[in-house]
Amino acid sequence: MHVSVLASGSKGNSIFVEINNTRLLIDAGISARRISKSLLGIGVDINNIDGIIITHEHRDHINGLPTLCKKYNIPIYSRAATFKAMYCLEKLSMECLHPIKDNFQIGSLSIDAFNTSHDAADPVGYSVHGKQQKCTVATDLGFVTSTVQEAIDESDVLILEANHDQKMLREGNYPWSLKQRIMSNRGHLSNSDAAWALVRMKKHNPYVFLAHMSEENNCPAVAKQTITQIIKQQGINPGEDMTLQFAKQNETVTLPANKFI
Repeated sequence: MHVSVLASGSKGNSIFVEINNTRLLIDAGISARRISKSLLGIGVDINNIDGIIITHEHRDHINGLPTLCKKYNIPIYSRAATFKAMYCLEKLSMECLHPIKDNFQIGSLSIDAFNTSHDAADPVGYSVHGKQQKCTVATDLGFVTSTVQEAIDESDVLILEANHDQKMLREGNYPWSLKQRIMSNRGHLSNSDAAWALVRMKKHNPYVFLAHMSEENNCPAVAKQTITQIIKQQGINPGEDMTLQFAKQNETVTLPANKFI
């Protein structure tokens, strides 16, 4: 299994997952050129991508789609309502678009789409299943529903949102309306809520990428302190019971090569 977070944050999101020789992009919110360059940096040719699966239609998750569709003709998978709500729909070839239900297949992989609570048309997260391995992406969440919690359980690799520190957000410079949106049950996940999702997670020694971190209302030091304090209090030892890694906005972060081979 190969997992690389190519970009994660409010300026753009994209994740590469390869299991059993099937190669996927989850979201394409950065330029096609940057995606191609980032893939080459981890030894992957963009022409060998088997599909792009989209969580929701916000621009920071789909900005690269028009060029990827036009230049590379890569199949794109998402909910029908998500396609309909895309600002760039008219720029996408209908031949590339594949509406999905709750479970679908790409190459050798079975993929489960699960509903998330976010202010989008029909947002989802994804669990990607290989023969023996599972990678789950759960970002852009107002809160962790029972559906989301069940989806992340038993994941070998989890990309989980840790968007904001609640105190930093409340005391920051954002307009109150934006603060309300972020803190709502259709907004983004706080560090403490991410930590409690990890505490409840049914899995021994998962590798966790903490993702979609706000540049204004969070920082790795604060997130690490909050999350590790909560999980330690609940008997989970970081580095032993669970590995935590921070995804980045402007740098590719990759699963170590010796993990889940």
